[in-house]
Amino acid sequence: MKTNATTARMILVSGVLALYGSGVAAQTPDRSKKPDLGPVQQLTLPAVQQFALPNGLKVLVMEKRELPLVQLSLLIDAGTVREDAAAAGIANMTADMLDEGAAGKTALEIADAFEALGARFSVGGGLHTTTASLRVPVERLTPALQQMAEVVLQPSFPEEELDRLRKDRVTRLIRMHDQPQAIAASLFSSTLFGSQHPYGRNSIGTEQSLDAMSTAQLRAFYDRYYRPNNATVIVVGDLSAADARKAVEQAFGNWKRAEVPAVQLASAAQVKGRTIYIVDKPGSAQSVIQFGRIGVPRSTRDYYALEIMNTILGGSFTSRLNQNLRETHGYAYGASSGFDYRPIAGPWVAASNVQTVSTGPAISEFMNELRAIRQPIPQEEFERARNFLAMRFPQGFQSVAGIAGRLSDVVLYGLPADYFNRYTQNVLAVTKADVERVAREYIDPENVAIFVVGDRKAIEEQVRAQNLGEVRFLTVTDVLGPVPQ
Repeated sequence: MKTNATTARMILVSGVLALYGSGVAAQTPDRSKKPDLGPVQQLTLPAVQQFALPNGLKVLVMEKRELPLVQLSLLIDAGTVREDAAAAGIANMTADMLDEGAAGKTALEIADAFEALGARFSVGGGLHTTTASLRVPVERLTPALQQMAEVVLQPSFPEEELDRLRKDRVTRLIRMHDQPQAIAASLFSSTLFGSQHPYGRNSIGTEQSLDAMSTAQLRAFYDRYYRPNNATVIVVGDLSAADARKAVEQAFGNWKRAEVPAVQLASAAQVKGRTIYIVDKPGSAQSVIQFGRIGVPRSTRDYYALEIMNTILGGSFTSRLNQNLRETHGYAYGASSGFDYRPIAGPWVAASNVQTVSTGPAISEFMNELRAIRQPIPQEEFERARNFLAMRFPQGFQSVAGIAGRLSDVVLYGLPADYFNRYTQNVLAVTKADVERVAREYIDPENVAIFVVGDRKAIEEQVRAQNLGEVRFLTVTDVLGPVPQ
C-alpha cells in the first residue's frame, strides 16, 4: 500500500504533465520561417590602464574581478625577425632555454616551484615576440611573479640543456621529411617570402645553424634584446592597477634598460602569374593543397571587410570552400582560407588535404570559388557572415588568459586601447559593397602560387589536365635539404 506522501507526489507529477501537455498544444511553434537573431550586443570591457616603469617597461592592466586569478604575460620584442639568416633558430632557442636553468635552479626545480604555488608558467618564441606567461591565484601572485622574474632576468643557459634541445630540434627536422603538411608549409613560406626573409625561414633553424649554436650566442642575443625598454607586461585579473603596478615594479623594477637595435623588415613582392609546385611524396594517400599570395598588414584599413569576406570564402564551417570540398564533393574533411595579419604583410592562404584521386578536381573547385567570390555576393550571405563575426567576438574574453591574449594584439599591432569595445560596431559598419571591393582587390586567382605535396605518379596527369599554368616538380630534398645526420 502506497504512503500518503507517495500518492501526493504522483498526483503532483500528473498535474504538471497535464499542464505541460496543454501548454504545448496551445503554443505550437511556427516552423515556416527562421527565428530572428535579435540585436547584436555590444561588448563592454573595463578600460585598459597603461603606464610605464622608470626603466621603460610598459604595462597594460585590465581588471577582471569574477575569479581570484591573475594572468600576467611578458612580451619581449625578441622574435625570429631579430635573428640573422646564418643564425636561424637562435631566437626560438633563447626563449626555450629561459626556464631550463635560472638563478641557481635546474629546470626541474623551476617547474616544482611554480607547481607548489598552483601557478602555470610557460615561455615561447614567435615571429615577432618572445612571450613568458604566468597564471596564478591572486593570493600567490607575489612569490610566483618573483619566480617568473628569476627565470626571465637570471637565465643560466646550461650547456647540457642546450645539447638536449639541439638534438630535439634536429630530430624534428628529420621528421619533417616524412610530414607532407610540414613540407608544404616550408615550401609555401620560402617561395612567397624567400629563404633570407624571417617569414620565409623555419623558426627552429637548420642543421647547420643548430650545430654552430652555442651558449655564448644565446647569451649575446639575450643581452641585446631582453631589455625592459623592449618589453611590455600585460596584467589581467582580480587586482587593481595600483596593485598591479606595485607587483610588477617589485619583480622587474631592477631590470636594466639599454639601447636596442631597430629592426627593418622589407615587404615581399606580390605573386605574379600562376605557377603550380608539385612535391613528390610517393605512396601518399592524400595531397596537401595550398594556394598562396602575399596578404596585408594588420594595419590595413580594410581589416573588417576582409574578415567578413574571408568568413564567406573559407573562414567558417559554412564557408563556400568548406561546403564545396567537404559537403558537396566529399574531397576532403575540410577546407579553409585566411589572412595571417602581421606588422607587415603576411601570407594569404587557402588550403585543404584531399584524397589523392581527387587532387585535380579539388584544385579546380578551389579556382571556381576564388573566381566566384569576386562576383556580387547575395545579401543574406553577407549579413550572415557579418553577424557571425560580431556575435562570436565576445567568446574570446571569457577567461583571464583569453583577454591577455587579445591584449597582446594591442601591443604587437599598436591598436587603440578601446579597440575591443569598438570591434562590433566596426564590423556592423561594413557594407556589402565594401566586401565585394576587397574580394576583387585581394583575391586574385590569376596571380597565385599553388603548392601540392603528394604522389606525383597519381596526381601529375590530374593537375596538368586543369591547364592552370606552368607546373614545376620538386623532391622533398629540394624543399628541406638532405635529411640531417
